[in-house]
Amino acid sequence: MDPKSATIAQPASTEPFRIGAAEQEAGEFRRQRSRFRDWVAPDSERGFTPAAGRYHLYVCRACPWAHRTLIGRALMGLEDAISVSFVDPIRDARGWAFTGGNYEDPVNGFQFLSEAYVASAPDFSDRVTVPVLWDKQSGRIVNNESADILRMLSTAFAPFAAHPVVLYPPRLAEAIDALSEHIYENVNNGVYRAGFATSQRAYERAVEHLFTALDDLDLRLADSRFLFGSEPIETDWRLFTTLLRFDAVYQIHFKCSLRKIAEYPNLWPYLRDLYQWPGVRETVRFDEIRAHYYRTHETINPTGIVAMMPALDFDEPPGREQLA
Repeated sequence: MDPKSATIAQPASTEPFRIGAAEQEAGEFRRQRSRFRDWVAPDSERGFTPAAGRYHLYVCRACPWAHRTLIGRALMGLEDAISVSFVDPIRDARGWAFTGGNYEDPVNGFQFLSEAYVASAPDFSDRVTVPVLWDKQSGRIVNNESADILRMLSTAFAPFAAHPVVLYPPRLAEAIDALSEHIYENVNNGVYRAGFATSQRAYERAVEHLFTALDDLDLRLADSRFLFGSEPIETDWRLFTTLLRFDAVYQIHFKCSLRKIAEYPNLWPYLRDLYQWPGVRETVRFDEIRAHYYRTHETINPTGIVAMMPALDFDEPPGREQLA
């Protein structure tokens, strides 16, 4: 489907979205920790063993954390093994909602994703997040941490993949974990630390860390096609979902304004290379991405005006095939 052609449903109510349980201290955004961290594995003590058709993904195409799991599912060819449903990108104080049309829950018939959380933990009162890996058999959430889910898709679910790829090569495990953590702290979460900062000092510190990390990554990619060589792996896809949204959203909406990704000599063609990777562009919906950010953060953008899409050509040949 053309990423610009979808019709976006109306919000479930007119109440503004609130950060909720994600606390801010001294003006600095603090992200809420994921509550559900069980793993699908052959030896799972909780009984979450791998099986085709047993598990379901609840995601929002607009969310970068959920997007990485959609990419993992597509890269592995797990569409027949793991079903998926999408929440409306426009949310209010009640959180992610199934508003009909393209945003329905055929598994449980939930109206709000919060119902899945309460069904799994009746005392749950924190902010509801995507993605969610749901177990149809036990009727509860297995995991709501995107990094965990992406890892499970490429490992535990590999036997059910139509075209499995290695996203977490064991020989690089330690280096992957270290770089992924660095990217999470300074880039993936860094844009949010800038956007949701409530003091000038916290904002400027977040922006400085963000662009120092981006500058370093640009240098790393000068002589390497991807972060760890000639094939994209888990860390590349974790970085990709933030870079994809950067110029259209974070540079404007979150005031990450020092530079655009399109101005980087290596990050910009690297981003296009990943976007053009087989199966990836089909997971991208810029209409939902832009509508979600600009229309649900009332404290940042009270008018709800959606910024126009930057003039970027993601289909321009990246020209990086010759790099190792």
